[in-house]
Amino acid sequence: MTSNARPGARILGSLRSADGKGVVRMQDRFDTDIDDVWSALTDPLRLARWIGEIAGDLRLGGEYRYRFYASGSEGTGRVEECEPPRRLLLAHGLGEPDVKVIEVTLAADGDQTILVAEERGMPLDLLAAYGAGIQVHVEDLAAHLAGRERCDADARWRELQPAYDDLAANVS
Repeated sequence: MTSNARPGARILGSLRSADGKGVVRMQDRFDTDIDDVWSALTDPLRLARWIGEIAGDLRLGGEYRYRFYASGSEGTGRVEECEPPRRLLLAHGLGEPDVKVIEVTLAADGDQTILVAEERGMPLDLLAAYGAGIQVHVEDLAAHLAGRERCDADARWRELQPAYDDLAANVS
């Protein structure tokens, strides 16, 4: 999997369940160094270019508000763990019935960076929709890192949804 491939030709994610909740795992490779990817994931100015508006305390233990462009999702999160430039663990949806945990790990591979992002805690009946949506976010990150604009999120989500429906059909 590389971020240079035609976006419509690849599925980055896998789906599973754990403790009765859905888990989406994404993996991608970017043609930039680990510090650049880390900055894109943690600098509010860069986050605003590809995923959404993030405001608040982005330090370990800090809480923040978010609004994502692609999905319109908004809420409050907390930085649970932060190990620059390799690992970030966030709790999203604080105060909601289903708090989701997002874990991102980065690994340098020569001049490239491998990203693994796993989101846990979503309802199983929405697993396919989350899978497609999270892939849109990862593709928007790839576009940002390559100097391109975000995709048309609704159109891309519709393209991805059938593949994620197929993946979700095998999760119980």
